[in-house]
Amino acid sequence: MLETSPWYVRTRLKTRQLLLVVALAEEGNIHRAAAALNMTQPAASRLLRELEEMLGALLFERMPRGMKPTLYGDALIRHARAVLGSLDQAQEELTALKAGRLGHVAVGAITSPGVRVLPAAVAAVKRTHANMRISVEIDASNALLEHLAQDKLDVVLGRLSAEHDKLALRYEALTGEPVCAVVRPGHPLFSASADAADDAEKPLTLADVARATWVVPPVASVLRHRFELMFQRASLAPPSNVVETPALLFITRVLEQSDMIAVLTGDVARYYAAHGMVAILPLPMDCQMDDFGIITRADKLLSPAAEVMIEALRAVSAEVYGATPTDAQTYSSN
Repeated sequence: MLETSPWYVRTRLKTRQLLLVVALAEEGNIHRAAAALNMTQPAASRLLRELEEMLGALLFERMPRGMKPTLYGDALIRHARAVLGSLDQAQEELTALKAGRLGHVAVGAITSPGVRVLPAAVAAVKRTHANMRISVEIDASNALLEHLAQDKLDVVLGRLSAEHDKLALRYEALTGEPVCAVVRPGHPLFSASADAADDAEKPLTLADVARATWVVPPVASVLRHRFELMFQRASLAPPSNVVETPALLFITRVLEQSDMIAVLTGDVARYYAAHGMVAILPLPMDCQMDDFGIITRADKLLSPAAEVMIEALRAVSAEVYGATPTDAQTYSSN
């Protein structure tokens, strides 16, 4: 139940004080922070002093050339940004509702659901909510989750790892991510495979491709680690003749102009294969990625636009992966 007199009411905490705390964090100087808020420097100093006295803690250390947040200051800055961001979101939603729109939703996705789930979900939302504004970002999970924490994204289609605080996030698992080896159409390995099986395609082995030139993810990535581990489990040295890149546009172009082999997740490989840009080798790849799912913040209410988008993502995922809300595990602080 909501307290009848919470501390921020009893102490008469002002929104302007929160704005000043954030401005000081960004400017590092009381004069510039005051100017950014269109107030005088003495007024800003008085506002900060009142806030520190109210909280009983020094928020900023006064330095010869500026101000540096203390441990208490860092904590308040983080929460002040969240409060101000929520107020901005409320204003945007109210404005959108007055105009007959549902507002704006920002969605981030890793590449696989970014090509298989997200386009269909966005199209479905646009058919029923033409005035809803949708922003899309495709990136690695860590970058997307950082943007989620910064309120730059509302929903992420990605994966969690041990470094992420699951109690701060809601997570609905959708599916695992198989991996494929792809080459240009007409690659010599297809002929070799057919000849070895009397013109019938037969699976290749890792030994057949260990000496090939591979296009692989960067060293620090999970997929690169599992790719190399796959060869080691087969008692083979991981390929040393490699090109490292996560850039899909480069990968498809370099395959077109060479006999290199690239590692792609299954959904991405099938997408490019369907457009005739690559061919999937008959090579078992025992390096599946962990599952990915729908991720939102547990400490933030979802906007109407985000709710609509999540329902669309669930519906498309059910068609594509057979995943439903009852199948999904949800981690949250609730």
